[in-house]
Amino acid sequence: MILLLVLQLLVSCLRVSEGQPPVPGIIIFGDSTVDVGNNNNLLTLVKANFPPYGRDFLDHSPTGRFSNGKLAIDLTIDYLGFTSYPPAYLDKEASGDDLLNGANFASASSGFLDSTATLYRAVSLTQQLRYYKEYQAKVERIAGKAKAAELFAGSIYVLSTGSSDFLQNYYINPLLRLVYSTDQFSDLLLLQSFTKFVQNLYSLGARRIGVTSLPPVGCLPASITLFGGLGRGCVGRLNDDAVAFNRKLNAAAEALKRSHQGLKLVVLDIYNPFLNIVHNPEDNGFVQVRKACCGTGTLETSLLCNAASLGTCSNATEYMFWDSFHLTESANVILADALLLQGIELIS
Repeated sequence: MILLLVLQLLVSCLRVSEGQPPVPGIIIFGDSTVDVGNNNNLLTLVKANFPPYGRDFLDHSPTGRFSNGKLAIDLTIDYLGFTSYPPAYLDKEASGDDLLNGANFASASSGFLDSTATLYRAVSLTQQLRYYKEYQAKVERIAGKAKAAELFAGSIYVLSTGSSDFLQNYYINPLLRLVYSTDQFSDLLLLQSFTKFVQNLYSLGARRIGVTSLPPVGCLPASITLFGGLGRGCVGRLNDDAVAFNRKLNAAAEALKRSHQGLKLVVLDIYNPFLNIVHNPEDNGFVQVRKACCGTGTLETSLLCNAASLGTCSNATEYMFWDSFHLTESANVILADALLLQGIELIS
C-alpha cells in the first residue's frame, strides 16, 4: 500500500499541471476484460448491457462492462488523472472531442485469433485495428495532423485478451486440440497474431504498449464448473497452460522490443496478483473466491447473469468474482494497483 501511494504521488508529479494526465490518451484493444460497451451494438449474445451488470457503477446502470462496477482499466485511468473514460468506439455518441483522449475498441469474446471472435460474432483483433485506422483519420480531421500525431505517439495502448482463445475456443474444440498441442496453440497466438498486431500498431505510430498476461484461468468459477474435479478447487492443468503461455508472451515481447527502436512494450502480469487473491482472500478483504456473486456463481455470465438470476449476492464487495468469468470492482481495484505499479515505464 505504501509503495502504491508513492507511485501515485510520482504519477501526480508527472502531470504538467493540475488535472493534466501524464499521457495524452489511452487506446484500448481486447476482450470482455476491457470492453466498455462495443458489444452493445453487435448481433451477439455476449453482452452486459442489462441489470444486474453495472449496479455499482457511477450511475448504477449497465454500460456493457462485464462487472458490477468499474473495470481494472477504468480504475487505472482514474489513477492517471483522466476525468473521463475513452468511449466505446462503436457507441453512436463516440464522436468529436470525445475521441481526443483515446478510444476503446475491445469486444467481449474476442481473442488473439480472429476465429475466436467469429465464433461469438465479436469484433476480431484484426477488425479492431481497422477501426483504429478509421479512428486516426477522424482525429486528424477534428484536431489536425500535428495534434493527432502527438496523441498517437504519446498515448498508452493497452491490449487485454487471450483467455477467450483458450476457454471459449481451444478447450471446447476437439478439432483444435487434435491439430495443436497447448504449446503449439500458444505459439499460434503469439508468433502470428500478437507479434503481427504489435508490429502493425508500431507502424501506425504507437510507442507505449502494455499487454496483460493471462490470468490463472483455472481459477475462474466457470472453469472450475466445466473442467474441475471433485475437489472444486482451481484447475491446475489450465493454470499450467497459462503459466507456459505467459512465459512465451514475455519472450515474444522482448523480441519485439529488440527489433523496434523506441518501442516501450510492457507485459503486465495479472496472473500473480489474481492468484494472490485466490490464495489469500481474507488478506484482500474477500469472503468468497470460488463462486461468483451473480446467480449460483458457478456458470452464469452474460445473458445467464440477469435480473432474474436466483441467488445473486447483495454485497459484491465480499466477492472476488462478479460472474463466472469476470471480477467484481473490488477485485479490479487490486488488479489496477498492480497494473499501475508495473506500467510506470509507459508513463515516464
